[in-house]
Amino acid sequence: MKKIVIILVALTVFAACKNQEETQGADVSVPVKVIDVVRKPIFNTLEINGTVSPTGTIDLSTLAEGLYRLKNNPLTGKPYRMGDKVRKGDVLVELDNPEYLLSIRIEARKLDLENARQEYEKQQSLFDKGGVTQRELKNSELSYLNAKYDYDNALLQMEKLSVIAPFNGVVVDLPYLTPQVKVASGTKVAQIMDYSTLMMNAEFPEKFISTVSVGQEAFVTNYNLKDDTLKAVITELSPAINEASRTFKGVMKVSNPELIMRPGMFVKAEIVVEKRDSAIVIDRDLVQDKRRGKVVFVVERNTATEKRINTGIETDDEVEITSGLEPGEKLVVEGYEMLSNRTKVKVQK
Repeated sequence: MKKIVIILVALTVFAACKNQEETQGADVSVPVKVIDVVRKPIFNTLEINGTVSPTGTIDLSTLAEGLYRLKNNPLTGKPYRMGDKVRKGDVLVELDNPEYLLSIRIEARKLDLENARQEYEKQQSLFDKGGVTQRELKNSELSYLNAKYDYDNALLQMEKLSVIAPFNGVVVDLPYLTPQVKVASGTKVAQIMDYSTLMMNAEFPEKFISTVSVGQEAFVTNYNLKDDTLKAVITELSPAINEASRTFKGVMKVSNPELIMRPGMFVKAEIVVEKRDSAIVIDRDLVQDKRRGKVVFVVERNTATEKRINTGIETDDEVEITSGLEPGEKLVVEGYEMLSNRTKVKVQK
């Protein structure tokens, strides 16, 4: 009986060894996922923070006294209010002052101008025919010019009764004044800002003095508007280094045509210090550091091939491949941790 048990144990051990040899001899394929190597842009950026300000700001005040009357906004059909867009030449406020209008004598000056013009044209015609002297013609021209100056001056005086927007912008302040209340000359009635383009004053670290230059692009975001990124460009750079902060000053213009970003916002700017419009770019995680250098894996005929690469621009997530990969190759993006050169693989969908 003891002999039979020993024989059975020996047979079991032999069968197990045989199965192990067969398993080891089987061709095992590592499952992987791949993507096609393609070209695309890549940027290396310098991040700075700052506050944006409008390109134009003006307090609109009255230039004469009169009874206050807030005008309707032609874009809304309602009286102007804070937040309204205005166009250059729009009248926001008018002052009623009949006594002031009488002192201007606008209609009389207009009539004087017309009479002086007709007389000058008549004298010019007579002079061409020899009917008047040159002195008489010059006196007629002088009368015409004086009448024109008087009329133009009257128009300027009339404009003082209107508060006019000097540029396109947005009403950001509109003090409330009772309609038809008498206001004095110099009374502030509105504030307008133009922030379709914003200015950003920046402080750049000294080590970037040879990297940052006028004309470089930047991308600007606000922490409360994370999904809205605006384009900017560096317009000015100071050549002087601040001894205390070891920084140098710069100015950026931020394009804000939709008025998404507001003046006074604290923003983040990413300045493009390096740029490739068409480069082979892959995820940084795919690059493995080995003794021979940096490598990635590509698949050729169900076999993983180790490719030694050189890199260029690097960001937080991606890296430029300057040599070692070509467009169209099948780059392993999942399962590469278990690979070595010439490993058999099975590409998963």
